[in-house]
Amino acid sequence: MSKLAFSSARRSGLRTLAGSLIAGLVLVACGGGGSDTATSEQVTSYTAGTIGGFGSVIVNGIRFDDSAASVEDDDGNRSSSSSLKLGMQVEIDSGNVDDSTLRAVARHIRFGAELVGPVASVDTNAKTFVVLGQTVEVKDNTVFDDSIVGGLGGLAGKIVEVHALFDAANSRYIATRIEDRAAVVLYKIRGVISNLDTQAKTFTLGTELISYANVPAANLPANLANGLRIRVRLETVQVNGAWVAVRVVNGVRTLDSLPDARVRGAVTTFTSSASFSVNGIPVDASNAIFDRGSAGVVLGANVEVRGNAVNGTIVATRVRVLSSSDDDVRGFELHGTASSVDTNANTFVLRDVNVSYGPLVVWVRGSEAQLTEGAKLEVKGLLSADGKSLVAASIKFED
Repeated sequence: MSKLAFSSARRSGLRTLAGSLIAGLVLVACGGGGSDTATSEQVTSYTAGTIGGFGSVIVNGIRFDDSAASVEDDDGNRSSSSSLKLGMQVEIDSGNVDDSTLRAVARHIRFGAELVGPVASVDTNAKTFVVLGQTVEVKDNTVFDDSIVGGLGGLAGKIVEVHALFDAANSRYIATRIEDRAAVVLYKIRGVISNLDTQAKTFTLGTELISYANVPAANLPANLANGLRIRVRLETVQVNGAWVAVRVVNGVRTLDSLPDARVRGAVTTFTSSASFSVNGIPVDASNAIFDRGSAGVVLGANVEVRGNAVNGTIVATRVRVLSSSDDDVRGFELHGTASSVDTNANTFVLRDVNVSYGPLVVWVRGSEAQLTEGAKLEVKGLLSADGKSLVAASIKFED
């Protein structure tokens, strides 16, 4: 793998991130070495967000020990931690989150994509593409799986799996991970029902007409109605201009009552800064502290909410509006053992992720001379221009 060229903006981002990391390396909360030990602790915390790293699974800056966790997809199929990838959207039920170390023990992890289907069109200038009638936008921190060849332009005509957040203000998805899914039995779409016709048994999701005539009533949400967020599995061939649903389920999880709930995502409905939803989950922020003020809490905004879950609603104690320039939003973090080390090309592999480094990298507790096969490392950085590898801002040698 050759050295990668980057724009001045990306270089500036690495410098900024490196500076932040130097300041933060003295803090235990920034992560580090050592093993996470699973306990018999009961579920007391719910966390939802994007996988931002591994060592074990890092979501919203928290390192979750997944060694004893059950893992499943959003159809309830059992899986394993090896299925979890950078940029995936996940929900984690865990024991107590230690805010001094930002660690917790995961009990259950659920993952799932928003869209699985054929790419109808690609606009490389706007950095968007269309799947099943849904517009998807690609950002600098969108992870492209190694199965994708040619970046955004290479998506045309492919069947892809898209992990994303829904930008309700612009009626589009913001991709966090994209994979090639050449062979799939069913397509998938998550969206909000409109134009429900109970006689014809059809509705629309975005621009697409969906027929649920073949879905037994027992397998439909009891509250099927316009405005309901659902998840639909579809046959791969349209009939009379409609996609044929084989399964329709609620697209939002009803939270159990828990003392700790932490969610990062997009504001999907908005009444006021005191009453809105994130990823479809209702939030009562009437008594919350707004770390960056409440003016930025609007439809489509990316936010972090903390509080407790009560009867399916997060009663927020803190709300923070997130920015694409925040290090903990745009950056990724890996802990593990280095392999495929090539100090001539300035590359190695960590947690199955290709890592490159350049003259801007910050070395901690060692130098490039100690970068060998089997070295235990912590790496923090930004995605490369093609979204497939991590460009290190700091490389720390762990015990």
